[in-house]
Amino acid sequence: MIPISRRSALAASLASLASLAASWSRGAAADGWPDEAPLGPARAFSRRRLQVLARDLARRPYRAAPAPPAALVRAIDYDAFGQIVYRQAATLWGEAPGDGGVRLFPLGRPARLPVAVSVVRGGEARQVLYSPALFEAPAASPLRGLGGDAGFGGFRVMNADHRTDWLAFLGASYFRSSDPFNQYGLSARGVALDVAAAAPEEFPTFTRFWLEPQPSGELTVHALLEGPSLCGAYRIGHRRSPAGLVQEIAADLHFRAPVARLGLAPLTSMYWYSRSDRTPADDWRPQIHDSDGLSIWTGAGERIWRPLANPGRVTVNAFLDRSPRGFGLMQRDRRFADYEDDGAFYDRRPSAWVEPVGDWAAGSVQLVEIPTHGEGEDNIVAFWTPAEPVRAGQNLAVRYRLHWTSEEPTPVGVARVVATRFGEGGRPGQPPPPGRRKLVVDFAGGALARLGRASAVEPVVNSSPGAPIAPVCYPVRGEDRWRLMFDVAVPLGATIDLRAFLRRGGEALTETWVYQLLPS
Repeated sequence: MIPISRRSALAASLASLASLAASWSRGAAADGWPDEAPLGPARAFSRRRLQVLARDLARRPYRAAPAPPAALVRAIDYDAFGQIVYRQAATLWGEAPGDGGVRLFPLGRPARLPVAVSVVRGGEARQVLYSPALFEAPAASPLRGLGGDAGFGGFRVMNADHRTDWLAFLGASYFRSSDPFNQYGLSARGVALDVAAAAPEEFPTFTRFWLEPQPSGELTVHALLEGPSLCGAYRIGHRRSPAGLVQEIAADLHFRAPVARLGLAPLTSMYWYSRSDRTPADDWRPQIHDSDGLSIWTGAGERIWRPLANPGRVTVNAFLDRSPRGFGLMQRDRRFADYEDDGAFYDRRPSAWVEPVGDWAAGSVQLVEIPTHGEGEDNIVAFWTPAEPVRAGQNLAVRYRLHWTSEEPTPVGVARVVATRFGEGGRPGQPPPPGRRKLVVDFAGGALARLGRASAVEPVVNSSPGAPIAPVCYPVRGEDRWRLMFDVAVPLGATIDLRAFLRRGGEALTETWVYQLLPS
């Protein structure tokens, strides 16, 4: 993932749906089309036509769209990209101040392949015609060397303040939202192909977009996904509220080639270090991450929490399931004092939760963690992989809701993991036993808040290989939380898989905490 202005500090409030609806109408010409940017001739468009187009393209050999020379595009680095501004007067559906509207991105390192952007009204679509005059840029900007037919890099949808945006599509099949905190963080993708697999990862691209405002004020984005291995037709609806953004996503995928590791509903984030694991970093801030854990709601109803890590090597973990109820990369720690970053505001980064629609059958939630030495690169990927391998010629229809939110949009019901810590094993003040690590997990909420030491709460801890040493659990004095503490023996070179929760009378009181200790 190529980040978009990771250090941006966005402070405006959410645009109301009423204001957004007004922008679709007021920022339009007399014939109903937006008049701010040059438009091509009208052509028939429908969701069905897009589906047929994707199917037909998948039956032909892949052909990449024409693009400016790669060296010229790479010359528009992040600094140069940030100096290029789409002219406010050319904002689609944004004629009056406070209306929001849509603005387009130029090409550059964040988006190296041109995309076509069209607007839809009454079953017809008109393409926005590219012109360098749509952008303001310094006289020496490399953008001027791309010529008059370079094409756009993507688009963003503006907030009512006309300065900040709440939705952006930029580069490959990446998209993201700043809702509900008006602060960007992790990203989503249309699809992930062969992430951390034996074959090189493939990055299909949204090559064409059709933007269709709805009478209700909601925006529907139609998109064509193209790559060597597949073509796809996407319909993405958007529904905003103070709780965040919900995207209704329907994807019809047509495969030209088999895929070793198919990732559906992929999420991409950054985890450098946290208060519990500072070994990879030497930085004044207590922790730096866009997400701190993977949350899963299994088909059987179990809630799982897996803290993220910055490993020394690429690691892949698969959580087998059938008909999952949801999963997401979450940012649970919302305390500014735990980050002390008044520029990037990691305490405001959104979480993203995938809610499957229909039966996703058997498969696994897969978590890929990649080593990183800084905050500028995304190194965490989570997605759903069907159990059945994908064959050439296969068609796959996928439906899900993607929630951009502060926390899981569904009741957890049990106590949640609020902290994970580890260090040398043994008793404080005594020489640490060789080859042992101590794990400390804190839980809060649910029925635990009403229980005390005499409530017969017991820990359930599993270690593979080996067994937990002296596991105990108890309420933390002066805090509204319970603590689980235990040691594990870590043989030289071994990977230890851990799983733990608290129960009472056979009933789980907490999420299931899972973790993996890798060899030093």
